[in-house]
Amino acid sequence: MKLLTLEDLNVEDTLRFSFDGSFSHRGALERELAPFLQGVESHAGDWMPDLVKGKRQYEYSRDAVVSALKERQDQYGSTVGLYRTTSPAVSLTIDLGLAHEPAGIHIWLDVQPVSFFSDQGRCQALVETVRGWSSTYSTPYAVAHSAADRQLADFPRFGRDDETYEKHGADKVYDVFWLNVFGPQLVESVGRERMLSTPAHLVEELPNGSVLLVLRPTAADFASDEARVAQARAHVHLRPDLDFDTVLRTLKARSAALAPVEPHFHPDLAPLLSRLLDEFAISERQTKIAELNAFQPPEPEEWLPTALSPDVESPEPLLASYGALSESLVAALHTKVPSITEETVESLTDLDFYFWRESFPERYERQLIDGHTAPALGAYLAAVLVRRLGGTWLPRQKQEESQVRVGKRVWLPFLRARRYMQSRQSLLDYSLTQFFRAVARHQA
Repeated sequence: MKLLTLEDLNVEDTLRFSFDGSFSHRGALERELAPFLQGVESHAGDWMPDLVKGKRQYEYSRDAVVSALKERQDQYGSTVGLYRTTSPAVSLTIDLGLAHEPAGIHIWLDVQPVSFFSDQGRCQALVETVRGWSSTYSTPYAVAHSAADRQLADFPRFGRDDETYEKHGADKVYDVFWLNVFGPQLVESVGRERMLSTPAHLVEELPNGSVLLVLRPTAADFASDEARVAQARAHVHLRPDLDFDTVLRTLKARSAALAPVEPHFHPDLAPLLSRLLDEFAISERQTKIAELNAFQPPEPEEWLPTALSPDVESPEPLLASYGALSESLVAALHTKVPSITEETVESLTDLDFYFWRESFPERYERQLIDGHTAPALGAYLAAVLVRRLGGTWLPRQKQEESQVRVGKRVWLPFLRARRYMQSRQSLLDYSLTQFFRAVARHQA
């Protein structure tokens, strides 16, 4: 099993724990990190990391973690990752800020999938881990919750701009998640008595004055109606200025946005649209599936029932120039779109995806697009029709009138390419993939 990467984190929801703490860096690093590593080793259980990655990779051990941190240490600190090579996928990042006193310890834990924590015993073990870390390393605020739902809540900014967030940080309770650690300052701002009387599965005062609050026994069912009601009650209890119905309505809207939607894409575009999904945040995925299910591109109109009469006396030089245009596109993009050399429908889908992901029509100068990219793309599209569908060139002096005959129709690839390159949306409305499939249907 490969290591969990940022791309993997965007494929399926995870339970995400984020923790910014501090500690005195007067002692040896091994001793300062011992409580953290003890918590992992004692309670991780089925999600225990087995690999340490710094400058090099090591099998997990305490010595390996310390060695990896020391190898990567500079004047500011050090960062290493702990991973798991079998299911569930785990990414545990330790980032030490050692330039100031007290030193900072920043922890990001992702365990995928979030459904792994439908088991109450696993959830309780994670609570034990966080209890130990939060008792040892002072933190102003820490949470564990669905990564997708955190994104919808705009954690940790909660709708504030960067400047306001950096200035004020966790100055009030903007939301309540499955597991929460409220630092002493946040506890006092709410009122310790009020905080400790929050309706929740677990509310516990820690030795350093922080409060550990766990909403429900399990984390995976965070989007259920029962969980949302518990979340709203706790939030309104801690923030009496908020309205319960408004908070609950917002939470249920988040649940609705995360409810699974079955893809039913336009059949011509399914290979392309399914790839677009990974480019959206995991919190947007289901909404985007619904939008793309409803997307119906116009039927290709770049064709004629009968060919335009020839107006080129000697077609060979013109066809040679089209071949050169097509080859220039291949030369420019073969490293970014390797399949372009194969001239297949899959190559066209890869080009569609590349141009869409790059927002090519909006990022590059219109003069370049109209003067070179679109014509080269038209020549390449024609070459695919000729090679894969047995098309026949019918060149014309005006480039956009040049045709490729497939079956009983003649098709206008240069016109299609020009329309295609007008905007990012037009890349989908006039995709190369759909055009090829439409031509193929009329091949007989």
